[in-house]
Amino acid sequence: MRQLLEDEPGKKTLLLGNEAIVRGALEGGVGHGATYPGTPSSEIGNTFEKIAKEYGMYFEYSANEKVALETTAAAAVSGVRAMAWMKHVGVNVAADALMTLMYSGVRAGMVLVAAGDPSLHSSQNEQDNRYYSKLGNIPMLEPSTPQEAKEMVRQGFDISEEIELPVLVRTTTRVNHARGAVTFGNIQEPAEKGHFEKDPARFVAVPQNSIKNHPKLLERMQIAEDISERSKYNKMISCNDEPELHVISSGAGFNYINELKERYDLPITILKLGMTNPFPSQKVSGFLEHAERILVVEELEPFLEDKIIELAKDVNPSVEIYGKHTDHFSRLYEYNPDVVKDALSKLIDIPEGKEAFYLPEIELPSRPPSLCPGCPHRATFYAMKKALGKKEAVYSTDIGCYTLGVQDPLNTADYLLCMGSSVGAAGGFSKNTDQQVFALLGDSTFFHSGIPALVSGVYNKHDFVYVIMDNRTTAMTGHQPHPGTGFTGMGEPTEMLSVESIAKGAGVKFVETVDPYDIERTIEVFKKAIEHEGISVVVPKHPCVLIEEGKIKGGKFQVDQEKCKQCHICTNQLGCIALVRDGDKVSINPTLCIGCTQCVQVCPFDAIVPEVKA
Repeated sequence: MRQLLEDEPGKKTLLLGNEAIVRGALEGGVGHGATYPGTPSSEIGNTFEKIAKEYGMYFEYSANEKVALETTAAAAVSGVRAMAWMKHVGVNVAADALMTLMYSGVRAGMVLVAAGDPSLHSSQNEQDNRYYSKLGNIPMLEPSTPQEAKEMVRQGFDISEEIELPVLVRTTTRVNHARGAVTFGNIQEPAEKGHFEKDPARFVAVPQNSIKNHPKLLERMQIAEDISERSKYNKMISCNDEPELHVISSGAGFNYINELKERYDLPITILKLGMTNPFPSQKVSGFLEHAERILVVEELEPFLEDKIIELAKDVNPSVEIYGKHTDHFSRLYEYNPDVVKDALSKLIDIPEGKEAFYLPEIELPSRPPSLCPGCPHRATFYAMKKALGKKEAVYSTDIGCYTLGVQDPLNTADYLLCMGSSVGAAGGFSKNTDQQVFALLGDSTFFHSGIPALVSGVYNKHDFVYVIMDNRTTAMTGHQPHPGTGFTGMGEPTEMLSVESIAKGAGVKFVETVDPYDIERTIEVFKKAIEHEGISVVVPKHPCVLIEEGKIKGGKFQVDQEKCKQCHICTNQLGCIALVRDGDKVSINPTLCIGCTQCVQVCPFDAIVPEVKA
């Protein structure tokens, strides 16, 4: 990571897209950075965590994305260049602040990186965040490569300062997680401290101020439109011959169409758009004027296509426009060269003999994600269901590793919307059904958005078991710290907030902490929680096995085949992936076993014993 701090302009190095974003921020003189971790943006924070102090900036993992945006905005209005970053659904959390921030604007440069996830690699939806730029009147840049990601973040600060508005840099997974050659520019030193000059008429969003600031926002966006028309990121890639087809593209989609153009020497001319809001209408109009057919290549929604169709009605009504509205492309999932090639082949001849994208001829086995061997969440789910017995329950789950409880044999996920939704939804289920209700979420999610719903639940006399699975980290996105871990994103020790104390402070009468590795006691606590009237909070607390690696004592285990009665409780109810079933025979994979003893405790015949080494 330290190479990102090297002030060697012209040096080329191979960087992950997220690392390139960090380098762009350093070259832009970022003084304040804030985030809540979320894939595919997580590595940005992981990188800043390692270098922020040496670089001389301030960095934090905020409790949620809204807080991250608000701290960043405060830095930017105080004269410190600032950047917030989050995954696409995180912008939903931050949107309340973001929409009003656009009215007041900023003083120093501010960049918001929103990382989209077409094909839902690690997300609950694949929303197209480009529409936030239209909704909020936010200038937007869309990089296609790590090099562009670095450059657009760096220039984003300059654009932001020129028009006094935050700039949105919208990425996708294939940009965040791509590796590419990146050329370094000059690193700027961050501002050590700013000073907030008071201007209530601008920065206090009461109606009489906001009604005056809205026209100012539109004026700033007119300046941004001129910047978009002149932007070097909106460029044309011509062909040697008379083009048979004109193409307009942006983001990762441009990489695929450009690869095909070069691979097959196709007679197409491409207009690549890198600054897509404000839409560069004059530049696109010039491209449309002499075109007979236009193919629009963009992932997810027809964000550009709709604007191009609207523009073409005045500029060139006879031009034929192909894209999502003509079923040449889908509004679903991310693209690849074959997807784009298939659309192209319907419009122009493509030479045979070369494949754009090599897919394996064999059918690969499915490898769904699973809870790790020894994961404390597995023991929690097992104990919870044992305590419940044959009684029916609704499991309102949340965003985190524990969402994997949806799989067999655990089956502890019935409803999920977004971060923190498990608690609010549990209240709704408890008031409208006679079923036992569980709200399941993790410690990081509790601090993110699980507290307000708890307060609301106590106030409104909801009745459910609130299970806060505390594995001492933000596990799913890479083990980042949170308010309950005792240290900050800068690596400094800090107050370790107590989940239990907060729950008691909110008025919960039943609060119990258990070690889920002690399955018998965990079952007993869950039985009491189920019988309790009102909200009961159970905190199964045990560190994530990945941060506890090497610390578990007792060694590995094996199945004593003479004692095993093949009841399959271990595989059918606990379901640890270290347990291997071959017909009726059960064994333990010694490579996966970590010696957590969960299976030992659930075996009714004491057939799981310490491994005997040869």
